[in-house]
Amino acid sequence: MGESGGPHDAAAAPVVPFSQFVLKMHSRCDLSCDHCYVYEHADTSWRGKPRAVPEAVLTRTAERIAEHARAHALPAVHVVLHGGEPLLAGPALLRRAAEELHRALPPGCALDLRIHTNAVLLSTAFLDLFAEYGIKVGVSLDGDRTANDRHRRFADGRSSHAKVLAALDLLRRPEYRHLYAGLLCTIDLENDPIAVYEALVALEPPRIDFLLPHATWDSPPPRPERLGAHPYADWLLAVHQRWSADGRPVPVRTFDSVHRTLRGRSSLTESLGLDPADLVVVETDGGFEQADSLKTAYDGAPATGFTVFEHTLDQVADHPGMRERQSGLAGLAEQCRACPVVRSCGGGLYAHRYRTGSGFANPSVFCGDLMQLITTVRDRIGPAATVPAQAAPVEPDLTDDQFDQLAAGYGDRATVTALAAAQLGLTRRMLAALAEGRPDAWQLLAELDGRAPHALDAVLGHPYARAWAARCLRGERGADLGGLAELAAAAALRARVEVDLPVPVRGGAVHLPTLGRLIVGGAGEARLTGTAEGFTVRGTTVGWDTPAGGAWQPVRRVALPGWTLALEDTDPQRDSHQWPVAERLSDEELLGWTGALREAWELVGRDLPTYAPGLAAGLGTVTPLRPGPDGRDVSAAARQAFGAVGIARPATAPILALLLVHEFQHVKLGAVLDRHELFDPADDRLYHAPWRPDPRPLEGLLQGTYAHLAVTEFWGTRVRTYDGLAGTAADRARLQFALWRSHTAAAVDTLAASGSLTKLGERFAEGMGNAVRPWLDVPVGPSVEAAARAEAAAARAAWEARAAAPGRT
Repeated sequence: MGESGGPHDAAAAPVVPFSQFVLKMHSRCDLSCDHCYVYEHADTSWRGKPRAVPEAVLTRTAERIAEHARAHALPAVHVVLHGGEPLLAGPALLRRAAEELHRALPPGCALDLRIHTNAVLLSTAFLDLFAEYGIKVGVSLDGDRTANDRHRRFADGRSSHAKVLAALDLLRRPEYRHLYAGLLCTIDLENDPIAVYEALVALEPPRIDFLLPHATWDSPPPRPERLGAHPYADWLLAVHQRWSADGRPVPVRTFDSVHRTLRGRSSLTESLGLDPADLVVVETDGGFEQADSLKTAYDGAPATGFTVFEHTLDQVADHPGMRERQSGLAGLAEQCRACPVVRSCGGGLYAHRYRTGSGFANPSVFCGDLMQLITTVRDRIGPAATVPAQAAPVEPDLTDDQFDQLAAGYGDRATVTALAAAQLGLTRRMLAALAEGRPDAWQLLAELDGRAPHALDAVLGHPYARAWAARCLRGERGADLGGLAELAAAAALRARVEVDLPVPVRGGAVHLPTLGRLIVGGAGEARLTGTAEGFTVRGTTVGWDTPAGGAWQPVRRVALPGWTLALEDTDPQRDSHQWPVAERLSDEELLGWTGALREAWELVGRDLPTYAPGLAAGLGTVTPLRPGPDGRDVSAAARQAFGAVGIARPATAPILALLLVHEFQHVKLGAVLDRHELFDPADDRLYHAPWRPDPRPLEGLLQGTYAHLAVTEFWGTRVRTYDGLAGTAADRARLQFALWRSHTAAAVDTLAASGSLTKLGERFAEGMGNAVRPWLDVPVGPSVEAAARAEAAAARAAWEARAAAPGRT
């Protein structure tokens, strides 16, 4: 490592698993930027690296990441394809990287795949590839042409600015806009800050990131005397003032991080805050390295000596340099630990602390600027109540394409993932409103938010976490704030960090959302103590290798191709559906569910392929219900439990497939309604729903119509399967199809004619109408059509009779 030189024993700190991976696709660049830390600073290791990453390195890297994700139960990993200039690797090698990563990752671990580029070579061929694999694109640009040309030029001195703008025009096309991740700008004091800001905002980025130029105490940044004592702070503060006056039109990572850390939340960037580093770099030769920014410190500074072929990521995480960067406040210089803004500054970027002789045990070379920036922003935004736990990052709204996908009844993986992210943010805000009730649990959640955010998100994303919070906020009888301790304990255990916390005992058991329940007997509270090896409650110890059975009853999961589902039969908050929940499944019942789900998933993939990606992205929990009256098939979704459906296992796999897609329609629409107003909530009229004898409020009619888009398509695919065949099953499929397409089309018309839809609601209804209309042309035979019309007419007459009864509106 050379001169790591921290002020404490980093080996004593717990290892934090990696969740961010920088994969070098090419070690060379087509530009010759004179401020580049890779080629122009202290490190020269790039000279000995392969130009393009070999396929063997890609394969082994994907396997190492998957191995790490399984070992630490990571819910998601974030991979950035980088360089040099990664587009120099070409489409074929970039495709191979995406394929290997998608192939290797275990079920239940999401992949956030991005590429960072100078965009000079960006073309529709690359963007079509990126759209296929959901690869988001970040672009380096330093502002207008004058600003950009100071550093970002070709080797022969030519400007790169026009090529980058042309690439951004492509990226902003409607078919590619969803891939646009943002712009990264390196500050140069000679550039006018407002001109740079205006040039960047004009390109409509989803996010902007301003970077301080890389420098150390050995090679300090330029500081012209005419610009005063804190020129970098002054530059950023000029932008901050204009950005604030403009109403903050775009997220700016630096400013958002200052705002968040001043309120006790986690930072969005490694250059601010005390969050432990969870990033590792894989070079083109397969070598594991620390953060690229260390290349500015000294030759060989990022090296670890480890490779993807010979070492696991856990070994890399145990490297002294990695541990040093995960040690938070204890790893800072004494001067930093005593600083009043240390929790916001975090000592600045690790590389910027370097000085020969004392290593990294120094304040940042930008210390005075960071102090000026943070204190001025603090004074501008005024005092605010501290909210320790991080609210979810503000997600960009649904794109037009994503909204239209949902209106048609579908929603691909990216669309449903966006809904899930918004739901997680809502859950976090609900929990923040309950924080004062259990300050000990809330403090633990706040610590985990900085230390292990992915483990925390996995628990807060549990469907019944929000259901419990909603009960508490409504003041329902029996709802208590002990749930906050259950969530905090579960997140700490998932993160493998030490925990000592009183937790409630409900029905003789301690419940840990997403993990399971431990039977301990009694009631009241019990103290839970946990370490990286397991946890103990009332003398009963559970290790991570403890088998199921006896006192420990873990949540059991069904792993299907491309989809992992939890069969939730332990969480007391799961009783959130309109039908009673089943008790703990026996081994035989579990086997029956597993087989039925496997067969149903195969049917969904074959017969309803446009529903499958969204289902896999958003439905993570099935709660077994008790059979309905007379053994009827029953199922339900809960508005406050995104990601879960309740189902009593039906007799056949096709009906299970139908119930899964039907109920998940309600889940998706509930999430849409949480984000968008589709109708006038003041409309209290009741409407005819063709499938029910009782009139429904407008939202109920909308929910039913949306769910029955999937029902219509399900029976439509069954009709096609039975094309040309006779028999009871074929006749039933045709009748059900004729009924549901008629019901759904009529309900869409009722919604459209209500006069209470917003403009967005009208667009949504139009999408539903367009989706059901082609099914109306599928022939089913005169007798079936007649039977369907007769049944629909009888239902209408029954509804009209009820509507005409006294007291009906």
